[in-house]
Amino acid sequence: MNIPKWITPLFLVAAIYDGVLGILFLAAAPWLFAKLNVPPPNHMAYVQFPAALLIIFAIIFVRIARDPVGNRGQIVYGILLKAAYCGLAFYYWAATDIPWIWKPFAIIDLVMGALFVVAYYAIASGNRAVSAEAR
Repeated sequence: MNIPKWITPLFLVAAIYDGVLGILFLAAAPWLFAKLNVPPPNHMAYVQFPAALLIIFAIIFVRIARDPVGNRGQIVYGILLKAAYCGLAFYYWAATDIPWIWKPFAIIDLVMGALFVVAYYAIASGNRAVSAEAR
């Protein structure tokens, strides 16, 4: 299979990024909010549940990195994760503003989501090229 070499590192970086954020917000959200002078939500579950989901997605991204072709279908879920966060973050950023802490994550996720889309189609085109060569 002939896929671009950047795809595996992309998903490893995504796994580390989402995994570290997930662990940090799951284990130390109150400390983090206090340290960064950001108002916390009225209940930590509003942060901890998404943090747990980030850890789950980090595991998915490791699986994709290990076998991008075999796990290509899982890339769609990564795209949806990034689109969901970006959609909400950019909407509220424009409509009412959001605490500064969430803004860099929205920009990073926008870039990652776009790269996930490119990776998804690059793997598909690599599959077609291999199929054509086999004929």
